[in-house]
Amino acid sequence: MIDGKKISISIQNSLKEEISKIKNIYNSVPKLVVVLVGNNPASISYVKAKERACEKAGILCHVERLEENVSESELIKYINELNLDSETHGMIVQLPLPKDLDEEKIIQSISPIKDVDGLTNENLGLLASGNSRFVPATPLGVQVLLNEINAKTEGSNIVIIGRSKLVGIPLALLLSSKSDLGNASVTICHSKSKNIKSHTIKADIVVVATGFPHTLTADMVRKDSIVIDVGVNRIEDNTKKNGYRLIGDSDFEEIYEIASKITPVPGGVGPMTIAMLLKNVTKAFLLNVKK
Repeated sequence: MIDGKKISISIQNSLKEEISKIKNIYNSVPKLVVVLVGNNPASISYVKAKERACEKAGILCHVERLEENVSESELIKYINELNLDSETHGMIVQLPLPKDLDEEKIIQSISPIKDVDGLTNENLGLLASGNSRFVPATPLGVQVLLNEINAKTEGSNIVIIGRSKLVGIPLALLLSSKSDLGNASVTICHSKSKNIKSHTIKADIVVVATGFPHTLTADMVRKDSIVIDVGVNRIEDNTKKNGYRLIGDSDFEEIYEIASKITPVPGGVGPMTIAMLLKNVTKAFLLNVKK
Protein backbone atom coordinates (compact mmCIF):
# COMPACT_ATOMS: atom_id res chain seq x y z
CA MET A 1 0.00 0.00 0.00
CA ILE A 2 1.37 3.42 -0.96
CA ASP A 3 1.42 5.71 2.09
CA GLY A 4 0.78 9.13 0.58
CA LYS A 5 0.40 10.66 4.03
CA LYS A 6 3.91 9.63 5.08
CA ILE A 7 5.45 10.93 1.85
CA SER A 8 3.53 14.20 2.08
CA ILE A 9 4.66 14.80 5.67
CA SER A 10 8.28 14.52 4.54
CA ILE A 11 7.65 17.03 1.74
CA GLN A 12 5.84 19.42 4.07
CA ASN A 13 8.67 19.26 6.62
CA SER A 14 11.16 20.26 3.92
CA LEU A 15 8.80 23.04 2.87
CA LYS A 16 8.59 24.28 6.46
CA GLU A 17 12.39 24.69 6.48
CA GLU A 18 12.27 26.54 3.16
CA ILE A 19 9.57 28.93 4.43
CA SER A 20 11.61 29.59 7.56
CA LYS A 21 14.51 30.66 5.33
CA ILE A 22 12.16 32.81 3.22
CA LYS A 23 10.97 34.57 6.38
CA ASN A 24 14.56 35.38 7.36
CA ILE A 25 15.38 36.74 3.90
CA TYR A 26 12.19 38.67 3.06
CA ASN A 27 10.75 39.27 6.54
CA SER A 28 7.53 37.89 5.12
CA VAL A 29 5.90 34.52 4.40
CA PRO A 30 3.68 33.20 1.59
CA LYS A 31 -0.03 33.96 1.92
CA LEU A 32 -2.84 31.91 0.39
CA VAL A 33 -6.43 33.10 0.07
CA VAL A 34 -9.08 30.41 -0.38
CA VAL A 35 -12.45 31.58 -1.70
CA LEU A 36 -15.20 29.30 -0.42
CA VAL A 37 -18.70 29.82 -1.80
CA GLY A 38 -21.64 28.19 -0.04
CA ASN A 39 -21.79 25.33 2.46
CA ASN A 40 -20.81 22.20 0.53
CA PRO A 41 -19.73 19.78 3.32
CA ALA A 42 -16.96 18.18 1.24
CA SER A 43 -15.58 21.60 0.23
CA ILE A 44 -15.61 22.79 3.85
CA SER A 45 -13.70 19.66 4.87
CA TYR A 46 -11.10 20.12 2.10
CA VAL A 47 -10.60 23.78 3.00
CA LYS A 48 -10.07 22.96 6.68
CA ALA A 49 -7.38 20.46 5.68
CA LYS A 50 -5.66 23.16 3.60
CA GLU A 51 -5.83 25.60 6.51
CA ARG A 52 -4.23 23.09 8.88
CA ALA A 53 -1.47 22.24 6.41
CA CYS A 54 -0.68 25.92 5.79
CA GLU A 55 -0.46 26.59 9.51
CA LYS A 56 1.96 23.68 10.04
CA ALA A 57 4.18 24.82 7.16
CA GLY A 58 4.23 28.47 8.24
CA ILE A 59 2.08 29.74 5.36
CA LEU A 60 -0.58 32.34 6.08
CA CYS A 61 -4.03 31.18 4.99
CA HIS A 62 -7.17 33.27 4.83
CA VAL A 63 -10.49 31.67 3.95
CA GLU A 64 -13.03 34.07 2.46
CA ARG A 65 -16.46 32.54 3.03
CA LEU A 66 -19.11 33.82 0.65
CA GLU A 67 -22.83 33.11 0.64
CA GLU A 68 -24.28 30.56 -1.78
CA ASN A 69 -26.26 33.33 -3.50
CA VAL A 70 -23.27 35.59 -4.19
CA SER A 71 -23.51 37.06 -7.70
CA GLU A 72 -20.97 36.27 -10.37
CA SER A 73 -20.01 39.94 -10.67
CA GLU A 74 -19.45 40.25 -6.90
CA LEU A 75 -17.25 37.17 -6.88
CA ILE A 76 -15.16 38.35 -9.84
CA LYS A 77 -14.85 41.81 -8.24
CA TYR A 78 -13.42 40.19 -5.10
CA ILE A 79 -11.01 38.07 -7.15
CA ASN A 80 -9.81 41.20 -8.96
CA GLU A 81 -9.15 42.83 -5.59
CA LEU A 82 -7.00 39.85 -4.64
CA ASN A 83 -5.20 40.06 -8.00
CA LEU A 84 -4.11 43.59 -7.06
CA ASP A 85 -3.31 42.85 -3.41
CA SER A 86 0.47 42.62 -3.03
CA GLU A 87 0.12 40.68 0.22
CA THR A 88 -1.86 37.89 -1.45
CA HIS A 89 0.62 35.61 -3.21
CA GLY A 90 -1.65 32.75 -4.22
CA MET A 91 -5.37 32.14 -4.40
CA ILE A 92 -7.76 29.34 -5.15
CA VAL A 93 -11.49 29.26 -5.69
CA GLN A 94 -12.73 26.07 -4.05
CA LEU A 95 -14.60 23.88 -6.53
CA PRO A 96 -17.32 22.98 -7.25
CA LEU A 97 -19.14 26.30 -7.33
CA PRO A 98 -22.94 26.69 -7.14
CA LYS A 99 -24.53 25.81 -10.48
CA ASP A 100 -25.66 29.34 -11.31
CA LEU A 101 -22.04 30.59 -11.36
CA ASP A 102 -19.92 30.29 -14.52
CA GLU A 103 -17.02 28.24 -13.16
CA GLU A 104 -14.80 28.72 -16.22
CA LYS A 105 -15.31 32.50 -16.32
CA ILE A 106 -14.49 32.80 -12.63
CA ILE A 107 -11.34 30.65 -12.85
CA GLN A 108 -10.09 32.67 -15.82
CA SER A 109 -10.47 35.90 -13.81
CA ILE A 110 -7.66 34.78 -11.46
CA SER A 111 -4.25 36.32 -12.18
CA PRO A 112 -2.08 33.57 -13.72
CA ILE A 113 0.81 34.43 -11.37
CA LYS A 114 -1.47 33.82 -8.37
CA ASP A 115 -3.30 30.82 -9.83
CA VAL A 116 -1.80 28.16 -7.56
CA ASP A 117 -4.40 25.62 -8.73
CA GLY A 118 -2.88 25.94 -12.23
CA LEU A 119 -6.29 26.08 -13.93
CA THR A 120 -6.11 29.29 -15.93
CA ASN A 121 -5.65 28.91 -19.68
CA GLU A 122 -2.26 30.58 -19.47
CA ASN A 123 -0.92 28.11 -16.91
CA LEU A 124 -2.40 25.08 -18.67
CA GLY A 125 -0.88 26.36 -21.92
CA LEU A 126 2.53 26.72 -20.26
CA LEU A 127 2.23 23.14 -18.98
CA ALA A 128 1.38 21.89 -22.48
CA SER A 129 4.37 23.77 -23.91
CA GLY A 130 6.75 22.11 -21.47
CA ASN A 131 7.47 25.36 -19.59
CA SER A 132 5.11 25.01 -16.65
CA ARG A 133 4.60 27.70 -14.03
CA PHE A 134 1.93 26.18 -11.75
CA VAL A 135 0.90 22.57 -12.28
CA PRO A 136 -2.48 21.52 -10.83
CA ALA A 137 -1.77 20.06 -7.40
CA THR A 138 -3.32 16.61 -7.81
CA PRO A 139 -1.52 15.65 -11.06
CA LEU A 140 1.73 16.99 -9.65
CA GLY A 141 1.11 14.98 -6.49
CA VAL A 142 0.57 11.81 -8.51
CA GLN A 143 3.78 12.38 -10.47
CA VAL A 144 5.82 12.99 -7.30
CA LEU A 145 4.20 9.97 -5.63
CA LEU A 146 5.23 7.71 -8.51
CA ASN A 147 8.77 9.03 -8.27
CA GLU A 148 8.88 8.50 -4.49
CA ILE A 149 7.95 4.82 -4.86
CA ASN A 150 10.54 4.43 -7.65
CA ALA A 151 7.92 3.65 -10.28
CA LYS A 152 9.63 4.00 -13.63
CA THR A 153 7.49 6.10 -15.96
CA GLU A 154 9.90 6.18 -18.91
CA GLY A 155 8.75 3.66 -21.48
CA SER A 156 5.81 2.58 -19.32
CA ASN A 157 2.25 2.16 -20.55
CA ILE A 158 0.06 4.37 -18.37
CA VAL A 159 -3.72 4.52 -18.59
CA ILE A 160 -5.61 7.44 -17.07
CA ILE A 161 -9.36 7.02 -16.63
CA GLY A 162 -10.83 10.52 -16.61
CA ARG A 163 -10.17 13.56 -18.79
CA SER A 164 -10.92 16.49 -16.47
CA LYS A 165 -8.93 19.71 -16.66
CA LEU A 166 -8.24 19.28 -12.95
CA VAL A 167 -6.60 15.83 -13.15
CA GLY A 168 -6.71 13.73 -16.33
CA ILE A 169 -5.50 16.16 -18.99
CA PRO A 170 -2.67 17.82 -17.01
CA LEU A 171 -1.52 14.45 -15.66
CA ALA A 172 -1.30 13.07 -19.20
CA LEU A 173 0.83 16.07 -20.17
CA LEU A 174 3.13 15.54 -17.18
CA LEU A 175 3.65 11.81 -17.62
CA SER A 176 4.22 12.01 -21.37
CA SER A 177 6.53 15.05 -21.17
CA LYS A 178 10.21 14.90 -22.10
CA SER A 179 11.50 14.72 -18.54
CA ASP A 180 12.95 12.33 -15.99
CA LEU A 181 9.50 11.92 -14.44
CA GLY A 182 7.73 11.55 -17.78
CA ASN A 183 8.47 9.83 -21.11
CA ALA A 184 5.56 7.41 -20.69
CA SER A 185 3.11 6.22 -23.34
CA VAL A 186 -0.15 7.61 -21.98
CA THR A 187 -3.70 6.57 -22.91
CA ILE A 188 -6.68 8.60 -21.69
CA CYS A 189 -9.98 6.75 -21.28
CA HIS A 190 -13.30 8.40 -20.46
CA SER A 191 -17.07 7.91 -20.45
CA LYS A 192 -17.19 7.60 -24.23
CA SER A 193 -14.32 5.11 -24.48
CA LYS A 194 -15.17 1.62 -25.69
CA ASN A 195 -13.94 -1.36 -23.69
CA ILE A 196 -11.77 0.45 -21.15
CA LYS A 197 -10.63 -2.92 -19.81
CA SER A 198 -8.79 -3.63 -23.07
CA HIS A 199 -6.53 -0.67 -22.24
CA THR A 200 -6.15 -1.05 -18.45
CA ILE A 201 -5.36 -4.77 -18.54
CA LYS A 202 -2.18 -4.00 -20.51
CA ALA A 203 -1.12 -1.01 -18.41
CA ASP A 204 1.91 -0.85 -16.13
CA ILE A 205 0.24 1.97 -14.21
CA VAL A 206 -3.48 2.81 -14.01
CA VAL A 207 -4.69 6.15 -12.65
CA VAL A 208 -8.42 6.37 -12.01
CA ALA A 209 -9.97 9.81 -11.54
CA THR A 210 -13.67 9.79 -12.42
CA GLY A 211 -15.46 10.57 -9.16
CA PHE A 212 -17.51 7.37 -9.41
CA PRO A 213 -17.05 4.33 -7.13
CA HIS A 214 -16.22 0.96 -8.74
CA THR A 215 -14.93 2.53 -11.95
CA LEU A 216 -11.88 0.26 -11.80
CA THR A 217 -12.59 -3.36 -10.89
CA ALA A 218 -10.19 -6.21 -10.20
CA ASP A 219 -10.75 -7.89 -13.59
CA MET A 220 -9.52 -4.70 -15.30
CA VAL A 221 -6.10 -4.75 -13.63
CA ARG A 222 -2.99 -6.63 -14.69
CA LYS A 223 -1.10 -8.58 -12.03
CA ASP A 224 1.73 -6.59 -10.41
CA SER A 225 0.67 -3.28 -11.99
CA ILE A 226 0.45 -0.02 -10.01
CA VAL A 227 -2.93 1.58 -9.28
CA ILE A 228 -3.28 5.23 -8.31
CA ASP A 229 -6.79 6.06 -7.09
CA VAL A 230 -7.55 9.78 -7.20
CA GLY A 231 -11.27 9.49 -6.43
CA VAL A 232 -12.92 10.50 -3.17
CA ASN A 233 -16.53 9.37 -2.69
CA ARG A 234 -18.72 9.60 0.41
CA ILE A 235 -20.68 6.43 1.10
CA GLU A 236 -23.33 6.16 3.81
CA ASP A 237 -22.11 4.08 6.75
CA ASN A 238 -24.16 3.98 9.93
CA THR A 239 -21.29 2.38 11.82
CA LYS A 240 -19.32 5.62 11.52
CA LYS A 241 -19.86 8.54 13.89
CA ASN A 242 -20.27 10.99 11.03
CA GLY A 243 -22.57 8.63 9.12
CA TYR A 244 -20.30 8.04 6.13
CA ARG A 245 -16.98 6.61 4.99
CA LEU A 246 -14.68 7.57 2.15
CA ILE A 247 -13.85 5.28 -0.75
CA GLY A 248 -12.05 5.80 -4.04
CA ASP A 249 -12.96 5.03 -7.65
CA SER A 250 -11.41 1.55 -7.51
CA ASP A 251 -12.41 -1.66 -5.75
CA PHE A 252 -9.54 -1.40 -3.30
CA GLU A 253 -9.82 -4.69 -1.38
CA GLU A 254 -9.98 -6.85 -4.51
CA ILE A 255 -7.32 -4.93 -6.45
CA TYR A 256 -5.00 -4.92 -3.42
CA GLU A 257 -4.54 -8.68 -3.93
CA ILE A 258 -3.53 -8.22 -7.59
CA ALA A 259 -1.62 -4.95 -7.94
CA SER A 260 1.99 -4.57 -6.80
CA LYS A 261 1.16 -1.16 -5.31
CA ILE A 262 -2.05 0.80 -4.74
CA THR A 263 -3.02 4.06 -3.06
CA PRO A 264 -5.67 3.90 -0.32
CA VAL A 265 -8.54 6.36 0.08
CA PRO A 266 -8.14 8.27 2.29
CA GLY A 267 -4.38 8.55 2.86
CA GLY A 268 -3.10 8.21 -0.69
CA VAL A 269 -3.29 10.98 -3.27
CA GLY A 270 -5.21 13.44 -1.03
CA PRO A 271 -2.29 14.37 1.26
CA MET A 272 -0.01 14.70 -1.78
CA THR A 273 -2.44 17.18 -3.34
CA ILE A 274 -2.21 19.41 -0.28
CA ALA A 275 1.59 19.15 -0.18
CA MET A 276 1.83 20.21 -3.85
CA LEU A 277 -0.57 23.12 -3.24
CA LEU A 278 1.76 24.38 -0.52
CA LYS A 279 4.71 24.09 -2.91
CA ASN A 280 2.77 26.13 -5.49
CA VAL A 281 1.96 28.82 -2.91
CA THR A 282 5.63 29.06 -1.98
CA LYS A 283 6.56 29.32 -5.66
CA ALA A 284 3.92 32.05 -6.11
CA PHE A 285 5.48 34.04 -3.28
CA LEU A 286 8.92 33.88 -4.92
CA LEU A 287 7.50 34.83 -8.32
CA ASN A 288 5.66 37.80 -6.86
CA VAL A 289 8.54 39.17 -4.78
CA LYS A 290 10.86 38.95 -7.81
CA LYS A 291 8.49 40.90 -10.09
